[in-house]
Amino acid sequence: MSDFLRQFGQDLKANVSGYIAVAVTEVKSGISYYSDSVLPSFDPELASAYNLEVVKAKLKAIDALKLNQSIDSIMITLTGQIHIIDISDDKRYFIYMAVDSTKSNLGMVKALLNKYKNDITGKL
Repeated sequence: MSDFLRQFGQDLKANVSGYIAVAVTEVKSGISYYSDSVLPSFDPELASAYNLEVVKAKLKAIDALKLNQSIDSIMITLTGQIHIIDISDDKRYFIYMAVDSTKSNLGMVKALLNKYKNDITGKL
């Protein structure tokens, strides 16, 4: 694991209230380059694999509709959690993150993800 990804994970854990899990995944291969969870029963790599299908479906929909748009992020709100999928500008990688909806500040989460998401492309 790269020092960059290790620092990324530490920053998220330290600065995101309600942090549950994170994974950094390559869109093309589905390989997770980094994953972490504070809950032993929550497998971020498995969650990321399922969310990869969400990303691919949305990219296909954008293409089929001939939209001149790109995905910034996808947010899925569950009853007690928020799952965020943040995609790099080059569409090669995405960050999947789960947070406790009662404890997290989405502005802070989004700011941190934006800080790192495009750096990931240059560092992996």
